[in-house]
Amino acid sequence: MAAFQRKDFDNSPKPSDKDFIFGTRAVMEAIESGKELDTIFIQKDVHNELISELIELCIKLKIPFTKAPVEKLNRTTRKNHQGVIAFLSAVTYASLDNIISECFSKGKDPLILILDRVTDVRNFGAIARSAECAGVDAIVIPFKGSAQINSDAVKTSAGALHHIPVCRENSLQTTVEYLQKSGLQVVACTEKGKDLIYDVPLNQPVAIIMGSEEDGISNELIRIADYLAKIPMKGKIASLNVSVSAGLVVFEAIRQRLGK
Repeated sequence: MAAFQRKDFDNSPKPSDKDFIFGTRAVMEAIESGKELDTIFIQKDVHNELISELIELCIKLKIPFTKAPVEKLNRTTRKNHQGVIAFLSAVTYASLDNIISECFSKGKDPLILILDRVTDVRNFGAIARSAECAGVDAIVIPFKGSAQINSDAVKTSAGALHHIPVCRENSLQTTVEYLQKSGLQVVACTEKGKDLIYDVPLNQPVAIIMGSEEDGISNELIRIADYLAKIPMKGKIASLNVSVSAGLVVFEAIRQRLGK
């Protein structure tokens, strides 16, 4: 039986100075200039008018932000961050609606990969590399609770993140329901599945959900998925790295689409 529950250990290196900016005014200017931000950390015990303006701006423009203790910010930089650090995204996020429409207009069956709570940067980069090689049309991640798409993610992906669209959605549940209404079958890869991935039809419009090794796929998504599928396991270690699992599943989709 496949298991996707082994704990992810975050051993990512300290982010490069190129991955983030700090200071309340500098972050606000970055937002207003149109820079793509992955997330913003705001020191939870800092309250002033400028911080309030920043929070209102984040809410208005739907930019993820998190209240965090000063220790977390200090681990990123010891410089005068004024209680605000913004992490830059290494990609420009794409519109899932446009991607689905374009696939169908070209007569192509969409192949979408949804990552639920996959927070390890290196795992994300490795998944993106396999997905791009397999011709996956887009990777979908949640608005919050996903790996930072920074230079380390791009490096681990071997540059694949410059070529495969990444879509960031407010609600994965709403996204799954939208994809189903658009004619896609949704396959959740989980050890709770009764079917093997080889017995599930992946040679049609399909979205594949992969969960984190620590938390798996959320119950809400498992409940509404069309199929629950697992990777057969014969060894004594009943778990696979999530990036390996994702590679196996997307290439099984390609095998089925090639009719072999």
